[in-house]
Amino acid sequence: MNIQETDREYVAGTYARFPVTITAGKGSLVTDIDGKDYIDLTSGIAVNSFGVCDDVWYKAVCEQAAKIQHMSNLFYTEPCAKLAKMLCERTGMSKVFFSNSGAEANECAVKVARKYAADTKGPDYHTIITLKNSFHGRTIAMLSATGQDKFHESFRPLTPGFVHAEANNLEYMKVLADAHKTAAIMIECVQGEGGVVALDEEYVKGVAKIASDNGIILIVDEVQTGNGRTGHLYSYMNYGINPDIVSTAKGLAGGLPLGATMLSEKVKDTLKPGDHGSTFGGNPVACAAGVSILERIDDKLMAGVREKSKFLFETFTGAPGIVSVSGMGLMMGLKTTKPAKDVVNACISEGVLCLTAKDRIRLLPALNIPDDLLHKAAEVIKKCCA
Repeated sequence: MNIQETDREYVAGTYARFPVTITAGKGSLVTDIDGKDYIDLTSGIAVNSFGVCDDVWYKAVCEQAAKIQHMSNLFYTEPCAKLAKMLCERTGMSKVFFSNSGAEANECAVKVARKYAADTKGPDYHTIITLKNSFHGRTIAMLSATGQDKFHESFRPLTPGFVHAEANNLEYMKVLADAHKTAAIMIECVQGEGGVVALDEEYVKGVAKIASDNGIILIVDEVQTGNGRTGHLYSYMNYGINPDIVSTAKGLAGGLPLGATMLSEKVKDTLKPGDHGSTFGGNPVACAAGVSILERIDDKLMAGVREKSKFLFETFTGAPGIVSVSGMGLMMGLKTTKPAKDVVNACISEGVLCLTAKDRIRLLPALNIPDDLLHKAAEVIKKCCA
């Protein structure tokens, strides 16, 4: 079977795939169908937290799959309860709703915020303020939450109730919060699909204060930024704020579909039986994988992420062909003089996998990528940018 031809014939054409068929891998090295090795700086778009086929992750998944692979949420399972407890203890949140993806985690966050606002202020308080240049998912509601027009084309009418503020403009946020009956403000501390752009610390703290002062729920979307990606367990911890709701997914289960919506003490009991649900949410195998990931995201690992990040920032800043470096931790964007896609294709030819985000090269290596591979990949990227 020619895999690429078969894929093009039978799989919906929603992805502009690179002409590479990956068949295996270990850690931060992956191998294509022709036996060529690549240093992986994508980690499945921030999903494979400890790289490919991580031994601890593999053992946890296999052991749980041998016990029970799925059970209805009308019954209890240990991995679901254990992972929820770990998340709450690590964040100070009070309860967790599990789903399958980041978009679903964000949908849950919006539902909780709107129900809380309806219960406490009245049903007219339903507006959700998000940021321009944001990305929150591809469901119709989360497309509406996303502050980028290019994602809205062909899918109108969008779901009403979302307005978009200009990032890093606190006065604009105040105006919108006053002008609308606002249920929640939802932000990404680092806008991933928007070009890997970190929000200003003063702005994030200011938004948190606006929300607190006006009884507005603050949601932080940690789908891509979460689970150690930015050098702390969640990116909001870099800013010293305390959100009411935190959504996450991607790296949480290290390669299996798992989303989580973490609820603070304020909103933990907003959802009642029947208000929300997910057939596969809290799946025992996915949650066992999540436990194996979360229990290893410790201070030592985070210090390593910050050190690797420092190396990359220092290596790329001012390098020939690199205009600017953005991001946080091991979530990095490179603005280059050459078109980003051309650089990525050149890197693939040289045995390094990276991505794009708008007009930038996006780097999302495994949190534990060995330094020798990271250094080698960085030299390839510099060569391809020059």
